[in-house]
Amino acid sequence: MADCEKMPIFAKNFILTLNMEITPKGLAALTGGTVEGDENALITGFAKIEEAKKGDLSFIANPKYEHFINTTEATAVLVGNDFRPEGEYSATLIRVADPYATLADLLRMVESMKPSPEGIEQPCFIADGVEVPEKAYIGAFAYIGKGVKLGKNVKIYPQSYIGDGVTVGDDCCIRAGVRIYEGCRIGNRCIIHSGVVIGADGFGFAPKDGHFEKIPQTGIVVLEDDVEIGANTTIDRATFGETRIGQGTKLDNLMQVAHNVTIGRNNVFAAQTGIAGSTHIGNGNMVGGQCGFAGHITVGDFNEFGAQSGIPNNVGDRKRMIGYPAIDARQFAKNQVYIKNLGKLFSEQRNNK
Repeated sequence: MADCEKMPIFAKNFILTLNMEITPKGLAALTGGTVEGDENALITGFAKIEEAKKGDLSFIANPKYEHFINTTEATAVLVGNDFRPEGEYSATLIRVADPYATLADLLRMVESMKPSPEGIEQPCFIADGVEVPEKAYIGAFAYIGKGVKLGKNVKIYPQSYIGDGVTVGDDCCIRAGVRIYEGCRIGNRCIIHSGVVIGADGFGFAPKDGHFEKIPQTGIVVLEDDVEIGANTTIDRATFGETRIGQGTKLDNLMQVAHNVTIGRNNVFAAQTGIAGSTHIGNGNMVGGQCGFAGHITVGDFNEFGAQSGIPNNVGDRKRMIGYPAIDARQFAKNQVYIKNLGKLFSEQRNNK
């Protein structure tokens, strides 16, 4: 969003902490929308469509929720330009091109106006020679190792560990209890949530004389700009070279990314997905929860993988896959129908004998 100083006065009023007050008319002017209903009603908060009360702004972006327009108590609802309500409803409609994206913009505006911590809390440890930029924040009990480079406006929350030689770019947010091992590089505007471990040793062991001998893991992890890592996710350092997460990629909670994995730009991965070592994943993929990628495979661009898919082999571009082993989503749906009817087919076969 634009710099707050350049916003119109009603936008500033709207984003004053959580005590926002604005009308549908003001919201429409802010978002480029149009109003159907009471354009001067007072909006004071956000809520889900099924839970909203008087004064709340809600939204409908999924057709499954359209029926709530008839029962919601929300004062105003963001809807698409093509939304056609059926039956009676009391909410004022604010029509926009993309309700979900518009809501995201509004929430970012509110979030941007919350107080942001600054300064160095005590006790914490900052190695000699580390420069802490103005407006940076170092929380209590944080550890900043030798040779660490911190970008402008970095926020490092309490009990986080930043190992020797780590680079953290501008405007990064490192939440409480994050561990970033030595030498790793974090780009600009990255968000790393609590419990994340970046740069732990990859799972490398060689069998020798009846036991497993550790293979030293000498590489690093690189997060490019605008990456977000969910809570308790782990990203292992490379055996040598880099484990790399591409610009704009978002990893959900409780994921495992193994050593020497490379992930391209603008991918989204849902929780509990695991990616085995040396796998290469392209750009723009959408991955459901609990998926598993085998090691040493290549996945192309703009694929979609349903939840709990297992991907044992290379995948090209623009595929929609689900199941284990993952197959084309349409074929998977057909197979499920076949399986559902197997009992009936076997029974008919026995009766025909």
